[in-house]
Amino acid sequence: MNLPFRIDLKDKTAVVTGGGGVLCGAFAKALAACGAKVAVLDLRKENADKVAEKINNTGGTAIGVKADVLDKDSLTAAHAKVNEELGSCDILINGAGGNHPKGTTSKEYLFKEDLPGGDGLTTFFDLDPKGIEFVFNLNFIGTLLPTQTFSKDMIDKEGAVVINISSMNAFTPLTKIPAYSGAKAAVSNFTQWLAVHMSKTGIRVNAIAPGFFLTDQNRSLLTNNDGSYTERAEKILSQTPVGRFGEKEELIGTLLWLVDSNASGFVNGTVIPVDGGFSAYSGV
Repeated sequence: MNLPFRIDLKDKTAVVTGGGGVLCGAFAKALAACGAKVAVLDLRKENADKVAEKINNTGGTAIGVKADVLDKDSLTAAHAKVNEELGSCDILINGAGGNHPKGTTSKEYLFKEDLPGGDGLTTFFDLDPKGIEFVFNLNFIGTLLPTQTFSKDMIDKEGAVVINISSMNAFTPLTKIPAYSGAKAAVSNFTQWLAVHMSKTGIRVNAIAPGFFLTDQNRSLLTNNDGSYTERAEKILSQTPVGRFGEKEELIGTLLWLVDSNASGFVNGTVIPVDGGFSAYSGV
């Protein structure tokens, strides 16, 4: 793939959770293009295998691995497979995550006349605790458990790095999605905590906070059947100074910079926005 620049990851093993998706699939390909052996972890193994196949077909080295980031036994099995086929982990990208309708309100604001809810309307008071728990666990616990599983191998390794995937929601919560916003705020906080906790072991921990990118998860929310933007998409773009959605390739430079200890060896515990100016814009 075309890279903004290359770093030397020869003899390194990278593990990418959520690697079958659009953004983390691009991460996996970029790391492989720099010489890393890449384990593409995903709950849907067929998606992981597709990314791994593309890497292998272009001269890289990758395997697809089925893994549930909320299941320690599944992660333990994935860890054993990665170690056996590629070697122990040097680089961990915690990219698995997502939202769920049961953690989402129907409207941006609560109005008295919306109560008591019902008739297809989900107010704050109707949010399903199990839905909130699922979203929070998928994003936060789904970052914590893979880190527990793979980072033990990384202690005292030169160039060991963990990169978590946060979100703009961690800076300012978006309307309608309290569970996802809270979970990503937890990921950012955990990134800082873990960076301090691991600082004596040689493992650096940072996070990337993407702005708005079209992915398989959000495409139906942001685009209509004819390809035009939905009302919510137009609102997002109106708050993004560059006036467009990001392209997945525009995350790669930040990824490679954070992975390369020669370039960012003193960068630790940071959350880097890649958002077209969204987090800097006050709306006026």
